[in-house]
Amino acid sequence: MRRRTFLASSLAAAALPHALSAQAGAYDPTPQEVSIKRQYQPGQLLILPRSHYLYYVTSPGRAIRYGVGVGKAGLEFTGTATIDVKKEWPTWRPTDEMIERDPQAYKRFIGNTDAQPGGPSNPLGARALYLFQNGKDTYFRIHGTNQPGSIGRSVSNGCIRMLNEHVKDLYERVPLGTKVTVL
Repeated sequence: MRRRTFLASSLAAAALPHALSAQAGAYDPTPQEVSIKRQYQPGQLLILPRSHYLYYVTSPGRAIRYGVGVGKAGLEFTGTATIDVKKEWPTWRPTDEMIERDPQAYKRFIGNTDAQPGGPSNPLGARALYLFQNGKDTYFRIHGTNQPGSIGRSVSNGCIRMLNEHVKDLYERVPLGTKVTVL
């Protein structure tokens, strides 16, 4: 192999991942109807944290895709749960684990049972869907956010974040008992 051929081949190989990602397009959190594997049942929620999308299966092979923010490495939820509680403008209190991990950020909650009232400044946003396993609260939620820039990123303490207008839409679509699978 000549030097020129080697250099040209090396440059082409290095450019391939960039060309493929450019074809895939930029991340878009806007709700869209998309195709999905037929193995998922209508009414089920499927969350793919690595791609930052939540899918609400509407019919066999079809779903509405929403952009989401997910948990930081080591804090994410995986597995299957059900939505056993739904709340509009929920109150919020950090978990004991959150307070222990970052006492400076949550110092106003140390040594008391205070909770932040629902409203636009609340971290859970406009709606919250509470995930349970075998009748027990997992303390993981699908909820709105007061930090819209976190959508499409892995930055939360484990919950699945959505833009407030998107979680309001999803809230109206899913009943209690909805199955949620996080891969």
